[in-house]
Amino acid sequence: METIERVDHPTAPDDDAPHLLVVDDDTRIRNLLKQYLSENGFRVTVAGNSGEARRKLAGLDFDLLVLDVMMPGETGVDLTKALRAEKNVPILMLTALSETDSRITGLEAGADDYLPKPFDPRELILRINNILRRGGPVATPKVEQLVFGPYT
Repeated sequence: METIERVDHPTAPDDDAPHLLVVDDDTRIRNLLKQYLSENGFRVTVAGNSGEARRKLAGLDFDLLVLDVMMPGETGVDLTKALRAEKNVPILMLTALSETDSRITGLEAGADDYLPKPFDPRELILRINNILRRGGPVATPKVEQLVFGPYT
């Protein structure tokens, strides 16, 4: 993650750019992600823990969360479970835990994707773009019911 290169968007983000919330307790990683994602056309807000993320989620709308699993206090998995009960924002989890059980736990909690650390920043951009292209989380799709007279 030391080398930073631009991927899709060569310009700074504009107001229409997807707005991401990056939540990681590691200041260095948080700042690198903010810089890299901003340079690649995303609007980025950062939080250092779940409590700070909750405050930002209460006041702002985000197109996607990039969420670290291992944080002091409320973990990324716990935050994901809580968010799934109230919001439908896509979540991509980042973690140093690469065991299959950890990935399954994150996905079962409602994460849309999971990327183990260390990772190639270009892969992060591709995964974010794939989730955004799908138009939201896969874990909790909304089903519309159409009613025509007595027929549903």
